[in-house]
Amino acid sequence: MSAQEADERTREAQSDPAAAPPAADRAVSADGLRLPDPVTTRHEMMIGDETLAFDATAGVLTLQSGSGEPEADIAYVSYVLADDDPDADAARRPVTFVVNGGPGAASAYLHLGALGPWTISFGEDVIVPSATPTLVENPDTWLAFTDLVFVDPVGTGYSRLVSPNDRTRGRYLSVSGDIAALADFVFRWSVENGRAASPKAAVGESYGGFRMPLLADELTSERGMALSALVLVSPVLDFAWISPADTNLMGSVALLPSLAAAALDKAGEASRDALAEVEAYATGPYVSDLLAGLSDEAAVARLVARLAELTNLPEDIVRRQAGRIDARLLARELWREEGRVGSLYDTGVTTPDPAPTSAFPRYRDPVLDALTAPLTAAALTLYEEKLDWVPERQYVLLNGGVSGAWDYGSARSAPEALDELAAAMALDETMEVVVVHGLTDLVTPYFASTLLLRQLPASLHARIVEESYPGGHMFYTRPPSRAAFSRAARAAIAGEAIAGE
Repeated sequence: MSAQEADERTREAQSDPAAAPPAADRAVSADGLRLPDPVTTRHEMMIGDETLAFDATAGVLTLQSGSGEPEADIAYVSYVLADDDPDADAARRPVTFVVNGGPGAASAYLHLGALGPWTISFGEDVIVPSATPTLVENPDTWLAFTDLVFVDPVGTGYSRLVSPNDRTRGRYLSVSGDIAALADFVFRWSVENGRAASPKAAVGESYGGFRMPLLADELTSERGMALSALVLVSPVLDFAWISPADTNLMGSVALLPSLAAAALDKAGEASRDALAEVEAYATGPYVSDLLAGLSDEAAVARLVARLAELTNLPEDIVRRQAGRIDARLLARELWREEGRVGSLYDTGVTTPDPAPTSAFPRYRDPVLDALTAPLTAAALTLYEEKLDWVPERQYVLLNGGVSGAWDYGSARSAPEALDELAAAMALDETMEVVVVHGLTDLVTPYFASTLLLRQLPASLHARIVEESYPGGHMFYTRPPSRAAFSRAARAAIAGEAIAGE
Protein backbone atom coordinates (compact mmCIF):
# COMPACT_ATOMS: atom_id res chain seq x y z
CA MET A 1 0.00 0.00 0.00
CA SER A 2 1.31 3.43 -0.87
CA ALA A 3 1.77 6.29 1.52
CA GLN A 4 -0.76 8.16 -0.58
CA GLU A 5 -3.39 5.45 -0.18
CA ALA A 6 -2.60 5.14 3.51
CA ASP A 7 -3.13 8.85 3.98
CA GLU A 8 -6.41 8.73 2.05
CA ARG A 9 -7.70 5.82 4.12
CA THR A 10 -6.67 7.55 7.32
CA ARG A 11 -8.72 10.60 6.39
CA GLU A 12 -11.68 8.32 5.62
CA ALA A 13 -11.39 6.68 9.04
CA GLN A 14 -11.15 10.05 10.74
CA SER A 15 -14.30 11.22 8.98
CA ASP A 16 -16.14 8.23 10.44
CA PRO A 17 -14.85 7.74 13.99
CA ALA A 18 -16.88 4.58 14.44
CA ALA A 19 -14.87 2.92 11.66
CA ALA A 20 -11.45 3.32 13.29
CA PRO A 21 -11.59 0.90 16.26
CA PRO A 22 -12.74 -2.12 14.20
CA ALA A 23 -9.97 -1.48 11.68
CA ALA A 24 -7.45 -1.30 14.48
CA ASP A 25 -8.79 -4.49 16.03
CA ARG A 26 -8.55 -6.35 12.75
CA ALA A 27 -5.07 -5.02 12.15
CA VAL A 28 -3.37 -6.13 15.32
CA SER A 29 -5.72 -8.38 17.30
CA ALA A 30 -4.15 -11.14 19.34
CA ASP A 31 -5.13 -14.62 18.19
CA GLY A 32 -4.12 -16.39 21.38
CA LEU A 33 -1.01 -17.75 19.72
CA ARG A 34 2.50 -16.64 20.64
CA LEU A 35 5.34 -16.94 18.19
CA PRO A 36 7.80 -19.85 18.53
CA ASP A 37 11.32 -19.42 19.84
CA PRO A 38 13.95 -18.24 17.34
CA VAL A 39 15.50 -20.84 15.05
CA THR A 40 18.96 -20.47 13.50
CA THR A 41 20.03 -22.34 10.37
CA ARG A 42 23.37 -22.35 8.52
CA HIS A 43 23.52 -21.67 4.77
CA GLU A 44 26.12 -21.22 2.06
CA MET A 45 25.98 -19.74 -1.43
CA MET A 46 28.24 -18.43 -4.15
CA ILE A 47 28.00 -14.75 -5.07
CA GLY A 48 30.27 -14.23 -8.02
CA ASP A 49 33.62 -15.66 -6.95
CA GLU A 50 32.86 -15.30 -3.27
CA THR A 51 31.45 -17.98 -0.98
CA LEU A 52 29.07 -16.63 1.62
CA ALA A 53 28.47 -18.78 4.68
CA PHE A 54 25.85 -17.26 6.93
CA ASP A 55 23.50 -17.93 9.81
CA ALA A 56 19.82 -17.16 9.25
CA THR A 57 17.65 -16.61 12.31
CA ALA A 58 13.88 -16.32 12.20
CA GLY A 59 12.37 -15.34 15.48
CA VAL A 60 10.55 -12.89 17.68
CA LEU A 61 11.49 -10.05 19.96
CA THR A 62 8.78 -9.12 22.45
CA LEU A 63 8.50 -5.43 23.28
CA GLN A 64 7.37 -4.53 26.78
CA SER A 65 5.68 -1.68 28.60
CA GLY A 66 7.51 0.44 31.13
CA SER A 67 6.24 -1.89 33.86
CA GLY A 68 7.58 -4.97 32.07
CA GLU A 69 4.31 -6.27 30.66
CA PRO A 70 4.59 -7.82 27.16
CA GLU A 71 2.96 -5.59 24.54
CA ALA A 72 3.98 -6.71 21.06
CA ASP A 73 5.57 -9.70 19.38
CA ILE A 74 7.85 -8.36 16.62
CA ALA A 75 8.87 -11.02 14.10
CA TYR A 76 12.19 -10.66 12.35
CA VAL A 77 14.64 -12.50 10.12
CA SER A 78 18.36 -11.86 10.46
CA TYR A 79 21.23 -12.93 8.25
CA VAL A 80 24.67 -12.79 9.84
CA LEU A 81 27.83 -13.75 8.02
CA ALA A 82 29.31 -16.81 9.67
CA ASP A 83 32.83 -16.51 11.00
CA ASP A 84 34.35 -19.47 12.79
CA ASP A 85 37.41 -17.42 13.75
CA PRO A 86 37.10 -16.80 17.53
CA ASP A 87 39.33 -13.73 17.18
CA ALA A 88 37.15 -12.11 14.51
CA ASP A 89 35.76 -8.73 15.49
CA ALA A 90 32.04 -8.80 14.65
CA ALA A 91 31.75 -5.18 15.79
CA ARG A 92 33.57 -4.03 12.66
CA ARG A 93 31.02 -5.53 10.26
CA PRO A 94 27.98 -3.34 9.55
CA VAL A 95 24.48 -4.51 10.38
CA THR A 96 21.51 -3.07 8.47
CA PHE A 97 17.92 -2.95 9.73
CA VAL A 98 15.21 -3.06 7.06
CA VAL A 99 11.52 -2.11 7.12
CA ASN A 100 8.93 -1.50 4.44
CA GLY A 101 6.17 1.05 4.51
CA GLY A 102 2.44 1.29 4.10
CA PRO A 103 2.05 1.71 7.03
CA GLY A 104 0.95 -1.90 7.15
CA ALA A 105 3.47 -3.55 4.80
CA ALA A 106 5.71 -6.44 5.83
CA SER A 107 9.41 -6.38 4.96
CA ALA A 108 9.08 -9.13 2.33
CA TYR A 109 9.13 -6.57 -0.49
CA LEU A 110 12.72 -5.56 0.19
CA HIS A 111 13.61 -8.93 1.72
CA LEU A 112 12.68 -11.07 -1.29
CA GLY A 113 12.77 -8.35 -3.91
CA ALA A 114 16.18 -6.79 -3.44
CA LEU A 115 18.32 -7.27 -0.33
CA GLY A 116 18.06 -10.81 1.01
CA PRO A 117 20.08 -13.88 -0.03
CA TRP A 118 17.08 -15.30 -1.89
CA THR A 119 14.76 -13.61 -4.33
CA ILE A 120 12.04 -14.45 -6.81
CA SER A 121 11.67 -13.49 -10.45
CA PHE A 122 9.20 -10.72 -11.22
CA GLY A 123 7.63 -9.95 -14.55
CA GLU A 124 8.96 -6.67 -15.92
CA ASP A 125 5.90 -5.85 -18.05
CA VAL A 126 3.27 -8.14 -16.51
CA ILE A 127 3.14 -9.65 -13.01
CA VAL A 128 1.13 -12.88 -12.80
CA PRO A 129 -0.43 -13.42 -9.34
CA SER A 130 -0.85 -17.16 -9.86
CA ALA A 131 2.73 -17.77 -10.99
CA THR A 132 4.61 -20.23 -8.81
CA PRO A 133 7.26 -18.27 -6.90
CA THR A 134 10.62 -20.01 -6.98
CA LEU A 135 13.29 -18.89 -4.54
CA VAL A 136 16.66 -18.42 -6.23
CA GLU A 137 19.98 -17.14 -4.96
CA ASN A 138 20.19 -13.37 -5.23
CA PRO A 139 23.40 -12.24 -6.99
CA ASP A 140 22.86 -8.72 -5.64
CA THR A 141 22.25 -9.59 -1.98
CA TRP A 142 23.52 -7.02 0.47
CA LEU A 143 24.78 -9.82 2.68
CA ALA A 144 28.00 -9.52 0.67
CA PHE A 145 28.79 -6.29 2.55
CA THR A 146 26.49 -6.08 5.61
CA ASP A 147 24.57 -8.29 7.97
CA LEU A 148 20.81 -7.85 7.59
CA VAL A 149 17.83 -7.73 9.95
CA PHE A 150 14.36 -7.57 8.37
CA VAL A 151 11.72 -6.24 10.76
CA ASP A 152 7.94 -6.57 10.51
CA PRO A 153 6.11 -3.90 12.55
CA VAL A 154 2.90 -4.69 14.42
CA GLY A 155 0.13 -6.00 12.17
CA THR A 156 2.49 -7.12 9.38
CA GLY A 157 4.07 -10.49 8.67
CA TYR A 158 3.66 -12.52 11.85
CA SER A 159 3.89 -9.52 14.22
CA ARG A 160 0.94 -8.73 16.50
CA LEU A 161 0.04 -7.01 19.72
CA VAL A 162 0.10 -9.46 22.62
CA SER A 163 -2.88 -7.88 24.39
CA PRO A 164 -4.60 -5.27 22.24
CA ASN A 165 -6.19 -2.38 24.07
CA ASP A 166 -6.71 1.30 23.42
CA ARG A 167 -3.33 2.20 24.88
CA THR A 168 -1.25 -0.31 22.91
CA ARG A 169 -3.15 0.33 19.69
CA GLY A 170 -2.65 4.05 20.15
CA ARG A 171 1.04 3.55 20.68
CA TYR A 172 1.94 1.09 17.95
CA LEU A 173 -0.40 2.44 15.27
CA SER A 174 0.90 5.99 15.30
CA VAL A 175 3.82 7.92 13.86
CA SER A 176 5.58 8.52 17.17
CA GLY A 177 4.73 5.19 18.79
CA ASP A 178 5.84 3.23 15.73
CA ILE A 179 9.21 4.98 15.74
CA ALA A 180 9.66 4.34 19.46
CA ALA A 181 8.90 0.64 18.89
CA LEU A 182 11.36 0.40 16.01
CA ALA A 183 14.03 2.11 18.10
CA ASP A 184 13.32 -0.34 20.94
CA PHE A 185 13.74 -3.23 18.52
CA VAL A 186 17.01 -1.96 17.03
CA PHE A 187 18.48 -1.25 20.45
CA ARG A 188 17.48 -4.56 22.00
CA TRP A 189 18.47 -6.71 19.03
CA SER A 190 21.87 -5.01 18.89
CA VAL A 191 22.55 -5.45 22.59
CA GLU A 192 21.23 -9.01 22.82
CA ASN A 193 23.27 -10.11 19.81
CA GLY A 194 26.53 -8.46 20.82
CA ARG A 195 26.32 -5.81 18.09
CA ALA A 196 26.01 -2.63 20.14
CA ALA A 197 29.33 -1.36 18.77
CA SER A 198 28.74 -2.39 15.14
CA PRO A 199 28.22 0.28 12.48
CA LYS A 200 24.47 0.40 11.91
CA ALA A 201 22.48 1.34 8.84
CA ALA A 202 18.74 1.47 8.29
CA VAL A 203 16.71 1.03 5.12
CA GLY A 204 13.07 1.95 4.61
CA GLU A 205 10.80 1.88 1.58
CA SER A 206 7.92 4.31 0.92
CA TYR A 207 6.46 5.13 4.34
CA GLY A 208 9.51 3.26 5.60
CA GLY A 209 11.60 6.01 4.01
CA PHE A 210 9.61 8.52 6.06
CA ARG A 211 10.45 6.44 9.13
CA MET A 212 14.23 6.50 8.68
CA PRO A 213 15.12 10.10 9.69
CA LEU A 214 12.73 9.85 12.64
CA LEU A 215 14.32 6.55 13.68
CA ALA A 216 17.81 8.05 13.50
CA ASP A 217 16.74 10.90 15.78
CA GLU A 218 14.95 8.59 18.24
CA LEU A 219 17.90 6.20 18.50
CA THR A 220 20.42 8.96 19.07
CA SER A 221 18.43 11.12 21.47
CA GLU A 222 16.55 8.45 23.44
CA ARG A 223 18.62 5.25 23.17
CA GLY A 224 22.20 6.46 22.87
CA MET A 225 22.71 4.49 19.67
CA ALA A 226 23.58 6.10 16.33
CA LEU A 227 23.05 5.10 12.72
CA SER A 228 25.95 5.53 10.32
CA ALA A 229 23.91 5.31 7.10
CA LEU A 230 20.32 5.77 5.92
CA VAL A 231 18.94 4.37 2.67
CA LEU A 232 15.57 5.82 1.71
CA VAL A 233 13.78 3.79 -0.98
CA SER A 234 10.95 5.51 -2.89
CA PRO A 235 10.47 7.63 0.24
CA VAL A 236 7.85 10.09 1.38
CA LEU A 237 9.68 13.08 2.83
CA ASP A 238 6.67 15.37 3.07
CA PHE A 239 3.07 14.17 2.79
CA ALA A 240 1.94 17.59 1.58
CA TRP A 241 3.76 16.88 -1.68
CA ILE A 242 2.47 13.32 -2.08
CA SER A 243 -1.21 13.85 -1.29
CA PRO A 244 -1.60 17.55 -2.04
CA ALA A 245 -4.78 19.55 -1.88
CA ASP A 246 -5.97 20.87 -5.23
CA THR A 247 -4.72 24.30 -4.21
CA ASN A 248 -1.19 23.01 -3.54
CA LEU A 249 0.41 23.17 -6.97
CA MET A 250 3.75 21.76 -5.85
CA GLY A 251 2.30 18.27 -6.06
CA SER A 252 1.76 18.77 -9.79
CA VAL A 253 5.28 20.14 -10.22
CA ALA A 254 6.74 17.13 -8.41
CA LEU A 255 4.70 14.65 -10.46
CA LEU A 256 5.28 16.05 -13.95
CA PRO A 257 8.71 14.46 -14.66
CA SER A 258 7.32 11.03 -13.72
CA LEU A 259 4.39 11.53 -16.10
CA ALA A 260 6.88 12.27 -18.85
CA ALA A 261 9.03 9.31 -17.76
CA ALA A 262 6.02 7.03 -18.26
CA ALA A 263 5.78 8.05 -21.91
CA LEU A 264 9.53 7.70 -22.39
CA ASP A 265 9.55 4.31 -20.68
CA LYS A 266 6.84 3.06 -23.01
CA ALA A 267 9.20 3.91 -25.88
CA GLY A 268 12.18 2.34 -24.08
CA GLU A 269 13.89 5.71 -23.60
CA ALA A 270 13.45 6.61 -19.92
CA SER A 271 16.51 7.92 -18.11
CA ARG A 272 17.29 10.77 -15.72
CA ASP A 273 19.33 12.47 -18.45
CA ALA A 274 16.40 12.29 -20.86
CA LEU A 275 14.23 14.00 -18.23
CA ALA A 276 16.56 16.93 -17.55
CA GLU A 277 14.66 19.25 -19.89
CA VAL A 278 11.34 18.22 -18.35
CA GLU A 279 12.64 18.96 -14.84
CA ALA A 280 13.74 22.41 -15.95
CA TYR A 281 10.36 23.05 -17.54
CA ALA A 282 8.55 21.83 -14.40
CA THR A 283 10.28 24.37 -12.17
CA GLY A 284 10.10 27.18 -14.73
CA PRO A 285 7.41 27.82 -17.36
CA TYR A 286 5.17 25.02 -16.06
CA VAL A 287 4.82 26.31 -12.52
CA SER A 288 4.48 29.86 -13.83
CA ASP A 289 1.55 28.89 -16.05
CA LEU A 290 -0.04 26.85 -13.26
CA LEU A 291 0.10 29.85 -10.97
CA ALA A 292 -1.50 32.01 -13.65
CA GLY A 293 -4.66 29.99 -13.06
CA LEU A 294 -7.60 28.77 -15.13
CA SER A 295 -8.67 32.28 -16.05
CA ASP A 296 -5.51 32.87 -18.08
CA GLU A 297 -6.44 31.29 -21.41
CA ALA A 298 -2.98 31.77 -22.92
CA ALA A 299 -1.32 30.01 -19.96
CA VAL A 300 -3.79 27.11 -20.18
CA ALA A 301 -3.16 26.80 -23.93
CA ARG A 302 0.60 26.61 -23.35
CA LEU A 303 0.14 23.96 -20.66
CA VAL A 304 -2.11 21.85 -22.87
CA ALA A 305 0.24 21.92 -25.84
CA ARG A 306 3.37 21.12 -23.83
CA LEU A 307 1.85 18.41 -21.64
CA ALA A 308 0.28 16.63 -24.60
CA GLU A 309 3.75 16.52 -26.13
CA LEU A 310 5.47 15.31 -22.96
CA THR A 311 2.94 12.63 -22.00
CA ASN A 312 1.83 11.43 -25.46
CA LEU A 313 -1.78 11.83 -24.35
CA PRO A 314 -4.40 13.09 -26.83
CA GLU A 315 -4.58 16.86 -26.70
CA ASP A 316 -8.34 16.84 -26.17
CA ILE A 317 -7.89 14.88 -22.92
CA VAL A 318 -5.18 17.24 -21.72
CA ARG A 319 -7.36 20.23 -22.66
CA ARG A 320 -10.28 18.80 -20.69
CA GLN A 321 -7.98 18.76 -17.65
CA ALA A 322 -6.68 22.28 -18.41
CA GLY A 323 -3.16 20.86 -18.43
CA ARG A 324 -3.49 19.41 -14.94
CA ILE A 325 -2.97 15.68 -15.34
CA ASP A 326 -3.20 13.40 -12.35
CA ALA A 327 -1.56 10.02 -11.90
CA ARG A 328 -4.66 7.86 -12.39
CA LEU A 329 -5.57 9.60 -15.63
CA LEU A 330 -2.11 9.05 -17.09
CA ALA A 331 -1.91 5.41 -15.97
CA ARG A 332 -5.16 4.66 -17.77
CA GLU A 333 -4.99 6.84 -20.87
CA LEU A 334 -1.38 6.07 -21.78
CA TRP A 335 -2.35 2.48 -22.60
CA ARG A 336 -5.94 2.99 -23.80
CA GLU A 337 -5.24 2.17 -27.47
CA GLU A 338 -3.84 -1.20 -26.36
CA GLY A 339 -6.88 -1.83 -24.17
CA ARG A 340 -4.67 -1.94 -21.09
CA VAL A 341 -4.07 0.07 -17.94
CA GLY A 342 -0.80 0.86 -16.18
CA SER A 343 0.16 0.64 -12.54
CA LEU A 344 0.47 3.75 -10.41
CA TYR A 345 3.52 2.07 -8.90
CA ASP A 346 5.18 1.42 -12.26
CA THR A 347 3.45 2.63 -15.39
CA GLY A 348 5.36 0.10 -17.48
CA VAL A 349 3.53 -2.81 -15.83
CA THR A 350 0.03 -3.27 -17.24
CA THR A 351 -3.09 -5.42 -17.26
CA PRO A 352 -6.13 -5.45 -19.55
CA ASP A 353 -8.65 -2.75 -18.63
CA PRO A 354 -11.59 -4.66 -17.11
CA ALA A 355 -13.95 -1.68 -17.44
CA PRO A 356 -12.86 0.38 -20.47
CA THR A 357 -16.24 2.13 -20.80
CA SER A 358 -16.30 3.30 -17.18
CA ALA A 359 -15.84 7.03 -16.65
CA PHE A 360 -13.53 6.26 -13.74
CA PRO A 361 -10.65 3.75 -13.50
CA ARG A 362 -11.89 0.46 -12.01
CA TYR A 363 -9.08 -2.05 -11.77
CA ARG A 364 -6.74 -3.69 -9.33
CA ASP A 365 -3.24 -2.26 -9.46
CA PRO A 366 -1.02 -4.36 -11.78
CA VAL A 367 1.90 -4.10 -9.33
CA LEU A 368 0.68 -3.69 -5.77
CA ASP A 369 -2.26 -6.09 -6.02
CA ALA A 370 -0.56 -8.51 -8.40
CA LEU A 371 2.45 -8.91 -6.10
CA THR A 372 0.46 -9.86 -3.01
CA ALA A 373 -0.07 -13.54 -3.83
CA PRO A 374 3.40 -14.42 -5.16
CA LEU A 375 5.22 -12.51 -2.44
CA THR A 376 3.08 -14.07 0.29
CA ALA A 377 3.68 -17.54 -1.14
CA ALA A 378 7.40 -16.83 -1.43
CA ALA A 379 7.57 -15.64 2.18
CA LEU A 380 5.78 -18.76 3.41
CA THR A 381 8.13 -20.92 1.35
CA LEU A 382 11.15 -19.11 2.78
CA TYR A 383 10.02 -19.64 6.38
CA GLU A 384 9.26 -23.33 5.82
CA GLU A 385 12.01 -24.50 3.48
CA LYS A 386 14.94 -22.25 4.34
CA LEU A 387 14.38 -20.93 7.86
CA ASP A 388 12.55 -23.86 9.50
CA TRP A 389 10.28 -21.47 11.41
CA VAL A 390 6.55 -21.91 10.90
CA PRO A 391 4.29 -20.03 13.33
CA GLU A 392 0.69 -21.15 13.74
CA ARG A 393 -0.59 -17.79 12.64
CA GLN A 394 -1.62 -16.10 9.42
CA TYR A 395 1.16 -14.27 7.60
CA VAL A 396 0.02 -10.78 6.52
CA LEU A 397 1.96 -9.13 3.71
CA LEU A 398 -0.15 -5.98 3.41
CA ASN A 399 -2.57 -4.93 6.13
CA GLY A 400 -5.13 -2.31 5.15
CA GLY A 401 -6.45 -2.23 8.71
CA VAL A 402 -3.15 -0.82 9.95
CA SER A 403 -3.12 2.04 7.45
CA GLY A 404 -6.81 2.74 8.08
CA ALA A 405 -6.23 3.06 11.82
CA TRP A 406 -2.91 4.92 11.63
CA ASP A 407 -2.60 8.08 13.73
CA TYR A 408 -0.61 10.72 11.85
CA GLY A 409 -1.06 13.27 14.65
CA SER A 410 -3.35 16.24 15.01
CA ALA A 411 -1.13 19.05 13.71
CA ARG A 412 -2.54 21.25 10.95
CA SER A 413 0.52 20.71 8.78
CA ALA A 414 1.13 17.43 6.94
CA PRO A 415 3.71 15.04 8.43
CA GLU A 416 7.22 15.51 7.09
CA ALA A 417 10.65 14.02 7.84
CA LEU A 418 12.95 16.54 6.14
CA ASP A 419 13.58 18.44 9.37
CA GLU A 420 14.65 15.26 11.16
CA LEU A 421 16.87 14.27 8.23
CA ALA A 422 18.63 17.63 8.34
CA ALA A 423 19.03 17.41 12.12
CA ALA A 424 20.49 13.89 11.98
CA MET A 425 22.97 14.82 9.25
CA ALA A 426 24.00 18.00 11.03
CA LEU A 427 24.61 16.17 14.29
CA ASP A 428 26.71 13.44 12.63
CA GLU A 429 28.79 14.79 9.76
CA THR A 430 29.89 11.28 8.79
CA MET A 431 26.37 9.92 8.26
CA GLU A 432 25.84 8.55 4.75
CA VAL A 433 22.45 9.12 3.12
CA VAL A 434 21.21 7.53 -0.10
CA VAL A 435 17.81 8.40 -1.61
CA VAL A 436 16.64 6.14 -4.43
CA HIS A 437 13.58 6.24 -6.66
CA GLY A 438 12.13 4.61 -9.75
CA LEU A 439 11.49 6.97 -12.67
CA THR A 440 8.00 5.66 -13.47
CA ASP A 441 6.63 5.70 -9.93
CA LEU A 442 3.53 7.92 -9.77
CA VAL A 443 2.90 7.22 -6.07
CA THR A 444 6.08 8.73 -4.60
CA PRO A 445 7.55 10.63 -7.58
CA TYR A 446 11.30 11.00 -7.62
CA PHE A 447 11.21 14.73 -8.33
CA ALA A 448 9.40 15.42 -5.06
CA SER A 449 12.45 14.18 -3.17
CA THR A 450 14.79 16.08 -5.48
CA LEU A 451 13.00 19.37 -4.88
CA LEU A 452 12.71 18.85 -1.14
CA LEU A 453 16.35 17.85 -0.71
CA ARG A 454 17.36 21.01 -2.55
CA GLN A 455 15.94 22.96 0.37
CA LEU A 456 18.62 21.61 2.70
CA PRO A 457 21.74 23.69 3.36
CA ALA A 458 24.41 23.15 0.72
CA SER A 459 26.73 21.44 3.19
CA LEU A 460 24.08 18.78 3.88
CA HIS A 461 22.72 18.46 0.36
CA ALA A 462 26.20 17.74 -0.98
CA ARG A 463 26.43 14.66 1.25
CA ILE A 464 23.27 13.00 -0.09
CA VAL A 465 23.51 10.52 -2.95
CA GLU A 466 20.42 10.62 -5.15
CA GLU A 467 19.78 7.72 -7.50
CA SER A 468 16.95 7.24 -10.02
CA TYR A 469 16.55 3.93 -11.80
CA PRO A 470 14.37 2.54 -14.57
CA GLY A 471 11.25 1.07 -13.00
CA GLY A 472 8.73 2.23 -10.47
CA HIS A 473 8.07 2.18 -6.74
CA MET A 474 9.60 -1.31 -6.53
CA PHE A 475 12.22 -0.60 -9.21
CA TYR A 476 14.20 -3.59 -7.95
CA THR A 477 11.81 -5.91 -9.79
CA ARG A 478 13.99 -4.99 -12.79
CA PRO A 479 17.33 -6.86 -12.35
CA PRO A 480 19.60 -4.07 -13.71
CA SER A 481 18.03 -1.56 -11.32
CA ARG A 482 18.37 -4.01 -8.42
CA ALA A 483 22.07 -4.45 -9.20
CA ALA A 484 22.67 -0.69 -9.40
CA PHE A 485 20.83 -0.25 -6.10
CA SER A 486 23.09 -2.82 -4.43
CA ARG A 487 26.21 -1.03 -5.65
CA ALA A 488 25.01 2.33 -4.31
CA ALA A 489 24.20 0.78 -0.93
CA ARG A 490 27.57 -0.95 -0.72
CA ALA A 491 29.36 2.36 -1.17
CA ALA A 492 27.28 4.05 1.55
CA ILE A 493 27.10 1.29 4.14
CA ALA A 494 30.46 -0.43 3.76
CA GLY A 495 32.46 2.35 2.12
CA GLU A 496 33.25 0.01 -0.77
CA ALA A 497 32.87 0.89 -4.44
CA ILE A 498 32.74 -1.86 -7.05
CA ALA A 499 35.69 -1.69 -9.45
CA GLY A 500 34.76 0.24 -12.55
CA GLU A 501 31.94 2.14 -10.84
